[in-house]
Amino acid sequence: MDIIGLGLREFWRRLRAPPDALMLEIGSGGELLAAKLRAGLSLALLLLPLANIATGEYTPSEGIAGVFGVILAVAASQVLLVLAYQQRRFRWLPWLTTSYDVSLTTFVLALLAPGSLAASLNSMVVWAFYLVAICMTALRNDGRLTLYAGALALLQYAALAAVVFALARTPEQLVSADYGTARLSNVLQRLLLIGVMTAIIATVVYRMQRLVELSGTDGLTGLPNRTLLAHHFPAALDDARENGGSLTLGLVNLDYFRRINDEAGPAVGDHALRHAVGVLREGLEDGDLLVRLASEEFGLLMPLPAGRAWERLEKMRRDLAIRPFLPDQDASPLRITFSAGLASWPQDGADLSQLMRRADLRLSQAKLEGRNRVVAR
Repeated sequence: MDIIGLGLREFWRRLRAPPDALMLEIGSGGELLAAKLRAGLSLALLLLPLANIATGEYTPSEGIAGVFGVILAVAASQVLLVLAYQQRRFRWLPWLTTSYDVSLTTFVLALLAPGSLAASLNSMVVWAFYLVAICMTALRNDGRLTLYAGALALLQYAALAAVVFALARTPEQLVSADYGTARLSNVLQRLLLIGVMTAIIATVVYRMQRLVELSGTDGLTGLPNRTLLAHHFPAALDDARENGGSLTLGLVNLDYFRRINDEAGPAVGDHALRHAVGVLREGLEDGDLLVRLASEEFGLLMPLPAGRAWERLEKMRRDLAIRPFLPDQDASPLRITFSAGLASWPQDGADLSQLMRRADLRLSQAKLEGRNRVVAR
């Protein structure tokens, strides 16, 4: 039971935690995919109320409500699609679109109420879009959105049910030949289904996050790998261009690190590597991306000009040099240092490969000059 409890607590903690850089990059692509899917579904749904009006299966008020709701959905979906193409400028966009997906469902259900109170609670075609909205959060790879969508759907549908039951002056007003009888038991069952769907999609998101971590994260240090750097760089470059900022790439290589593995053993080497990464992480600020490129080589992308980036990396170098690694209580401390080379956009290159080559040349220069230094020019 303790193991199960620990597993559930970890599951809950991960779902509520903000996604890391890798998850955000994957989620940004998912937001665009969700926007395209939303736009396509909205256009397809336009046929449903039109067909119902043509066949006479809905009353005029219900048909008009359906047409109005779908037209609103089509218009809004096109606006959200345009925003999704510029999503890196709008970090709040996933929360807005999730709120929209859930609230539009509630709005269309409310539009059915004047024609039939039972329809506003029992229209399964419309109500099912609560579940669709929850499912679409899985594309963003952010467990917080799934929990938010589920909670919002529960609150809105429960509030709608409370209003409908309050408006019904006689039991007959809750009965419809087309939609059946609106009952409290049915409402509770649908609320339970919303909760179950939220739990299922949250589990899917958690599983996706774990798979991404295993495939895109270095198991020893917990840092992202080279793939994320290549995936993240275009977005960072777009931000720098739009905001008139700068971008600097640093290549960091731990000095003579293989000697630790050879003399003290791989286990001590692993602990020393984690120690060095821990010091580097302490020096990171918002917008920085630290990745592991090779055994003792790292890449650091900073939204800074060369001078400020050099100051940031130089401070990390000094911090690491004055904090020796202690393998155990009886062992002598091991002093770890690094050499680094910097290259900045746009002065040193227009893309990642050019910056990598220039930074690597300066890293080699730092090694030739005696190591334990940062070279920016």
